[in-house]
Amino acid sequence: MKSLALLAAGLCMLSPAIAQTCDSDRTPTPAALFERFLSADCEACWSEPRTPAPGPSALVVDWIVPTAAGDEAPLSAAAAPDALARLQALGRAAPAGTDVFTDALAPTPGRLRVAIGPAVNDYVGGTIAFTPPHGARPPLRFWLVLVEQVPAGAEGSPVERHVARNVFQGEWAGGPLSELRPMRFPENARAERLGMVGWVQDAAGRTVAAAQALCAPPAP
Repeated sequence: MKSLALLAAGLCMLSPAIAQTCDSDRTPTPAALFERFLSADCEACWSEPRTPAPGPSALVVDWIVPTAAGDEAPLSAAAAPDALARLQALGRAAPAGTDVFTDALAPTPGRLRVAIGPAVNDYVGGTIAFTPPHGARPPLRFWLVLVEQVPAGAEGSPVERHVARNVFQGEWAGGPLSELRPMRFPENARAERLGMVGWVQDAAGRTVAAAQALCAPPAP
């Protein structure tokens, strides 16, 4: 059976459990941003034993990048158009296989808080609030990403993954540096595995803050 079948089976069987509610208040501040981009055409990339993985202090996001094959691509069940927007923001081309982007946080990061609310009719509430470090001035670009946690060994993946399921991005030019946003999750997402991650970049493109609210580790 193809790895996509394992992936789709796990992602499509929506559990009756609702998304857990949690925030980043009592979690360590990530030291780095670690993003994996997988082509939706590359079925083998999902189950590759040598999949790049960071240390425990990194904020991890897995982006499944759509391709011209559309729904015929092996990993299309989890492909996110927002992955293309993220690649464009980074100035990177869509990969044929797997691409990795890493960025260490600024030496004096600001304080970022993210949180996820309970699931209601395929929506969760996401919040992001930022206290900037000294000297950081708008414009500031933020990313708030709803992720589905896939434990290592589940759905054919050798590593734990945080698969991007919805994204809210924007820019703070002034005023309150916070947002509250309803975010829809796909029908093929398991609500009890959902979490929220976010980061902020300054005008020079440096990551000045990151935070994650991943609730309890999900069961396989």
